[in-house]
Amino acid sequence: MNKAKIATVFGGNGFVGQYVVQQLALAGYRVRVVSCRPDHGMLLQYLGRVGQIAPFYASVTDEKSVACAVKGADVVVNLTATLDSSERQTLQAINIEGAGRVARLAADAGVRRFIHMSDLAVSTSASSDYLKSRLEGEEQVHHYYPESAIIRPSVIFGFEDKFFNLLAGFARYLPFLPICGGDTRLQPVYVGDVSRIVAALAQKSNNVKGVWSLGGPSVITMRESAVFVLKETRRNKPIVELPFRVVELGASLCRYWPGVVQTRCIIQALTRESVVREGKNTFEVFGITPRSIVSFVPSYLERYRKGGSYFGVIVGEL
Repeated sequence: MNKAKIATVFGGNGFVGQYVVQQLALAGYRVRVVSCRPDHGMLLQYLGRVGQIAPFYASVTDEKSVACAVKGADVVVNLTATLDSSERQTLQAINIEGAGRVARLAADAGVRRFIHMSDLAVSTSASSDYLKSRLEGEEQVHHYYPESAIIRPSVIFGFEDKFFNLLAGFARYLPFLPICGGDTRLQPVYVGDVSRIVAALAQKSNNVKGVWSLGGPSVITMRESAVFVLKETRRNKPIVELPFRVVELGASLCRYWPGVVQTRCIIQALTRESVVREGKNTFEVFGITPRSIVSFVPSYLERYRKGGSYFGVIVGEL
């Protein structure tokens, strides 16, 4: 009987990570769910057979713990990233040095395949420090593991996302729905489809070196996203486009409120176009049809309606 292959997933208990862990488990891998809080990944064990999924402690800032996590692995997936710098972690330490450290130690350990998740909007000219750090992280990964697969998804949506949920939260609590960069084009992609690509790359027999861009079936602007959210949450509020400088000022005044700085970083990143170039969508390579926002997002935006899930439902919709 052949020994099961091992997949190590850094950031495996996060939003994208839990879906990646499930897909790798379905593919037959024994999965190490690596994070600084392995207790948060305990419930993920139910996604596989007994003993197939195991929480591991490691920090991408710590050499020894990373070396331990990648030892003996056939596939290493790095999903770890931070949106902003704080007293405990910085963009430099996590998104750049951390990415390079995981890639270097994976290469030293003889790992057969290395997959690193970045962002479709990365650019040297981006105003977002987060996006700049993601691009520098890619360069570190390429340097230490030249045969790596870099995944660049557009805005990722799903039940726990920080895009549609963020807009719906604004629509719930504010008298208007604020947006930045109303004409910015995005190509939202479902988290479950992203995880399927990760699993497919892990199992691909030939070389996967290079950048793999991921976008959903439709391109929408920030303004159209806001209209969609208001429709699904049954809220009649004006959409107000704000200059990002106003958002920065508001965040600086409220910087001690939980999540305010992170929200500012998310909004800044979303002002950068995130669309796959024609003919470069990875889903076409693997013959996968990505799911649309219409087929999934309404199911979790219902909870933001003023009177509950069924508030404002039109007869015949059910």
